[in-house]
Formats: sequence, structure tokens, C-alpha cells
Amino acid sequence: MVTIEKINENKKHFLDLLLLADEQESMIDKYLPSGDLFALYDNELKSVCVVAQVDSETCELKNIATYQKYQGKGYGRALISFISNFYKNEYKTMLVGTGETPAILSFYESCGFVKSYRVKNFFTDNYDHPIFEGDIQLVDMIYLKKDL
Repeated sequence: MVTIEKINENKKHFLDLLLLADEQESMIDKYLPSGDLFALYDNELKSVCVVAQVDSETCELKNIATYQKYQGKGYGRALISFISNFYKNEYKTMLVGTGETPAILSFYESCGFVKSYRVKNFFTDNYDHPIFEGDIQLVDMIYLKKDL
């Protein structure tokens, strides 16, 4: 049975999974302490995500990751559905930023997000090494938004 829990303590315990979606720990350290961490279990841990407040009307999905062997089974989609519902009375909009890769962009679009804006050179300016998704080097951050 799938359960989702909000984690309030020992958030770094989930670092191995968080690093799948954001491979530089110093970047995770910028949002993990103040962000809300959610963990999805289906007998065992499958996925996590972190949501942070941007302003009084907007929150941002800063990190969402599913262990590779469980990807494509609907866990990420279930987590997004859960957090969208969880925050709908608190915020008007949810943002998510990602690299420019067709599969990931289409995943977010299938979860109700629409492209919003781009931050030029985000990955090259903010990470200490080149970031790749498959064979695509990530350069710009593409932001998508969803009305809650």
C-alpha cells in the first residue's frame, strides 16, 4: 500500500535519493533545511520530494526523485498529485525548475505543469561540474508552473 509521509527530522537521511535529482550536495543544502520533505513508501521507500516556499502565493518543487528501478511506475506522478493537493489551500501556484530534456519536460507537462520561463546558464553558473541528463548537457533551467 502506498503511503506518503512528511519528514520533519533527519532529512539528510534521504540524501542518497535526493542526489539522484540534484547531484550537488551544496545545492541541496540551500533548500533542504527550510523545505518540506515528503517520502513515498510502497512497502519500502520509493520516492522523495522537497517543496519550498517562494512567496506567500507560490511554492516550488525543488527536488523529486525515485529510485531508478522504480521509475516509470507512477510513484513520481503520485507524489506530485499528493503535494499539489497538500498545498492547494496554502498557495496559488507551484513552480518546478528542470533541465531542458524532452522526457522530463513532458513528464511535468503530463502532471499539469506548463512552461513558464527560462534561467539562462543556471546549471553552468551554479554547479561546480557539468551536469548531464543522459547525453544532454544541462545549461539553462526551464521553469514550469501549475495552478493549485
